[in-house]
Order: sequence, then C-alpha cells, then structure tokens
Amino acid sequence: MDASMMEAILADSPVEPYVRILRRLAEADPDFEALVCEDEVMTRGRLERQSNRLARAYAEKGVSYGDYVAIALPNGIGFYVSFLATLKLGAVPMPLSYRLPAAERRTIADLADVRLIVGGSRDDHPGRECVDADFTPGDDLSDEPLPEVVSPAWKAPTSGGSTGRPKIIVAGTGAEGSPATNALVFQYGPEDTQLVVGPLYHNSALASSFGGLLLGQRVVVMKRFEAEKLLDLVAKHKITWLMLVPTMMHRIQRLFDAGGEYDLSSIRILWHMASKCPEWLKRAWIDRLGAEKILELYGGTELQAVAIISGPEWLEHPGSIGRAVIGHMKVLDAAGDEVPPGTVGEIFMKRADNTPPTYRYIGAESKELNGWESLGDLGWQDEDGYLYISDRRVDMIVSGGANVYPAEVENALDAHPRVLSTVVVGIPDDDLGQRVHALVEAEPGTTGEELLEFLSDKLVRYKIPRTLEFIDRPLRDDAGKVRRSKMRDEAIERMKTSA
Repeated sequence: MDASMMEAILADSPVEPYVRILRRLAEADPDFEALVCEDEVMTRGRLERQSNRLARAYAEKGVSYGDYVAIALPNGIGFYVSFLATLKLGAVPMPLSYRLPAAERRTIADLADVRLIVGGSRDDHPGRECVDADFTPGDDLSDEPLPEVVSPAWKAPTSGGSTGRPKIIVAGTGAEGSPATNALVFQYGPEDTQLVVGPLYHNSALASSFGGLLLGQRVVVMKRFEAEKLLDLVAKHKITWLMLVPTMMHRIQRLFDAGGEYDLSSIRILWHMASKCPEWLKRAWIDRLGAEKILELYGGTELQAVAIISGPEWLEHPGSIGRAVIGHMKVLDAAGDEVPPGTVGEIFMKRADNTPPTYRYIGAESKELNGWESLGDLGWQDEDGYLYISDRRVDMIVSGGANVYPAEVENALDAHPRVLSTVVVGIPDDDLGQRVHALVEAEPGTTGEELLEFLSDKLVRYKIPRTLEFIDRPLRDDAGKVRRSKMRDEAIERMKTSA
C-alpha cells in the first residue's frame, strides 16, 4: 500500500473518544480477558470499573481536564488502569520510567507542571501530589461510568534523546480516533493476541498495546524482557503479534544458536524498530519465520512521518528501512538541498499535506528547514526511493578527519557469538581529535584481542576501536535505547581516574 492510499484510508476512518470505545467493548463482553500479566488477569469489565474508581480518586487529588499525570509504574496491568483513569478525567498521561532518578523525574515534572505523580513520593517531589505504586482507591468511590470527556492529548511520553536533556513529546491529537487507524498501521486485528515486550514508558509498546485494546485484542504483558520467558509466553498464549527491538532479537537468536527448540508457529506478524538491525540478524529471523511475517518501522514519537518495509521488500533492498507510508521523507545536505541517490545526508520529515500538527515539544525546539523537520538521523536513498539509516548526526565520530558511524561498528561487534551488546562512542584524543571506543557486554572470558581480531576483516582499519572496555551490565534498556552521551562521559571519567 502506498503513502497516498494509506493516508486516504486514515482520513476516512470514523473518530470516537477512546474512553467510549473501551466502555462499549466492556459492555459487549465484560468477561473477555483484556489484559494478562503473569498470573494476573484483567477482564474488560474489571478494567472499566477499576479505572472509573481510580479516576475519581485522582480527581480527589486535584486532577482535572488538561492536567498532566506522570505515570511512573513498571509494566503491568496497573499501568493500563492508571493510564485509562487519567484519560477518563480528560487529563494527559505522561509515562515515565519508574527507574528514573528522583532528580531527573523532578526536572520532567517541573517542565510539565504535573498535577499528580503516580509511583512517586512527596519526599522526592515536595509540593506535588503523589500516590505510590500500590495505591488503591477507597471502596466508597463509585465505579460507575464518569461523564464522557476527551483529553486534549492522549499521551505525552518523554525522551532524553542522545543529549540526555529531557523533553516531553505531547501528542498532537486528543484521546479520540478510530481503531481502524491502528489496524492499518500495525497490521493487526481484534482476533490477534499481542505480546507486550518493551517498557510501556516507550512510545512503541504503549501505542501498539493501547491500540490493540481499542480493537478488542487480548494483550499479554511482560514485566520485563527475558529471552527464554518470551519464547515460553509465545507458545503458552499462542501469540500472533509482537514488536521487538534488535537487542531482543539478538538475545533470542543466541538461544537458537545454542540449540534451543521453541515453537514460534503462532506468530503471524513480528515488527522490529527503535535501532538499526544488523543484516545478518534480520536474515536469521527471516529464515526462521519467513519474510512475509517480518515488518520494520522507522519513525519518531513525533509521528511527522512513518516508513515501513516488509520482509520481501527488504530482501530486494537489504539494509533499507523502507519508504514513507505516512507523511514525507527526504535526505538533505547541509545547505538544505536534496542529495542524489546513494549520498549520505540528514533525513528530514514532513507530515501529510492538510493535516494538523502531530506533536508539540515541552522543553525543546524542533529542528526545521523550510517546513521540514529532522530527528537528527543520517541516511541515504537508493534509486527506488528506499531509505537507509547511517547513524545519528550527534553520535557520529570524526577520527583523524574520517567519519565513523557508531552503528556500523556496533553491528560488526554484535555479530561475535560471545558478545551480548555494545555501545561505541567517541573519546577525545590529542592526535586524532576523537578515537573510537567500544563498550562491550560479553560472556565471561571474552578478550579484547579476540574481538579486535574478529573485526579485522569486517571493518576498515580506522573504524576499528582503538580502545575497548568490558562492562558487566546491559548497555541498552528493554526498548533498545541507550544514553550514549552519558556513557561517553562516564567512560571519559573512568579513564581519568585510572590514568
């Protein structure tokens, strides 16, 4: 389906308030298992009643139309109850990582002047209303439906990006829409059983799972990603639809490489996104599931534009992340001119013509050029208009005058059978300006010498890391994201200390 056809279908989809859609589903089949998380099950009827009661409790805390409610809860059914309760008051849910340091959470809370922090404490947030993660509203509060109201923005996720400076990305649309929109973009339906793998404070897991609930799906939620547990859940619940990031795909692949046998026959669609997927890893998954089941999505939380590529298309354009199916994308040089095919430039996006803004920032300004916006990614297009990602401009390392894209070095390192994850950064160097430094999480006993030898026939000499450091913890979160600037600063400090 091309971009113009998809945009036309989305424009013609009937719009309804999300709270009305979910209430209607609950009334039609109150005993349907809407959410499953480990041994806990939430039916549609219970989700409706509990969110009604919780909404009234939030109202007693001062939450009203248009207020921001920070939801700092781990993955679980309670997250969805809180999210829906917020929408039922016409307030704006702001998902936050429950692991955020208090200082960083305070900065975000101050940016949006949040009315309530769910999963926070007043000791950490003086002067703000807070309820802890286990907060339960009193039985004296009614669980009957509330007066219908539509929040001005259905979500406001946060992002630190590569800079580490927090910003809030407020959705440009209110809490109303058509389930057909989600069905078309995510290519799923009410008959699908979805597995939520990524953290719900990230946009992809939130948008796909909430969209699934609006369609009437059964949604199975993992509290945290564990490769073998995921495979067990796929078999147990006959999962048909899920979304992964390359880090997860890599860790699951290692189980198969070790001789594990798992039943993935129920999977109808597997999406991946969030970071560049090494070609060898994508081919392994295509071989396992079949190309027609693998889809890749590229786009920011800002949703100015979205590119998609199917498995069969990818086999014809290896390494591509597809073509824009919503909005427009093009590659520009530093002067703002479109570059010819095969030339690396900065990727700019523009929302579909005659459509309202898809987002607004709190705490940041968009990078614009003649009405086009950039998220900072570098890439190029082939002769057929398929887009390829090189890296993020802010992450590019200039070593001895040569450009080194960290993602290329990381992909090469990740192919080593004993490597679990990698992050490559540029470290100040008196001679080269910057030198390539690799942070590596690997199996015990792995040596730097064997990794450098492994890279010797995969990368040109100047791209091979000059220094390498083993880290005994995961380098990326469950959404495949990394605070690269923070890791670079920490690596520099460690080197100063050891000098």
